[in-house]
Amino acid sequence: MKLIIAYFRPEQLNAVKQALYAIGVHSMSATNIAGSGRQKGYTETYRGVMIEVNLLKKVRLEVAVKDEKVVETMDAISAGAQTGKEGDGMIFVLDIADARRIRTGETGAAVFG
Repeated sequence: MKLIIAYFRPEQLNAVKQALYAIGVHSMSATNIAGSGRQKGYTETYRGVMIEVNLLKKVRLEVAVKDEKVVETMDAISAGAQTGKEGDGMIFVLDIADARRIRTGETGAAVFG
């Protein structure tokens, strides 16, 4: 079992969700966050004062999948999130030691169907 964490542009969330739905992945969590990476931010003028914006709006998406679904899920997230510009995001994959469905008490890989 793996936990896939992806950071990408908020305007790409619908495209990412549709790409995941197309491969049969429906369980996910999305959080609005602010962060920085290679994109480094930008400067703007607000009421005549130059302001440096270092933390940009991003979405953090978490998806737990079986091991055999990892590459397909990463490909779907990449396809949905990619704009071809710097700041498109990153995907990380972590091992899940165990999982339990609260309602039924199922554990392990059974949780993922």
